[in-house]
Amino acid sequence: MKIKKGDTVKVITGHYKGTIAEVIQVLPKEEKVVVEGVNLVKKHLKPTQANPDGGIIEKEAPIHVSNVMAYDSKAKTASRVGYKTVTDKKGVTTKVRVYKKSGSEVKGGKK
Repeated sequence: MKIKKGDTVKVITGHYKGTIAEVIQVLPKEEKVVVEGVNLVKKHLKPTQANPDGGIIEKEAPIHVSNVMAYDSKAKTASRVGYKTVTDKKGVTTKVRVYKKSGSEVKGGKK
């Protein structure tokens, strides 16, 4: 998957369309991502020793990765992500992610 944890993405379909937020978690086997503040669901918690009252909390549920696009904050636009090989002065080549629209390198994201 080309979207990584920590990337800023824009939701392109569904109820939260147009929302720009950060990826909290990536689930590559299911091809899903958890985006901060998107697809909120209510979860009922049983009382435990740690949480004696129990209660209802709101948390983010995963959405399919095809419903989000990487967001380029400099160009202020959503873009697809591609790869490019870059060679530094020492001759070491590395593969970096780049935005298809602007050609700039994707900042952030953890492996």
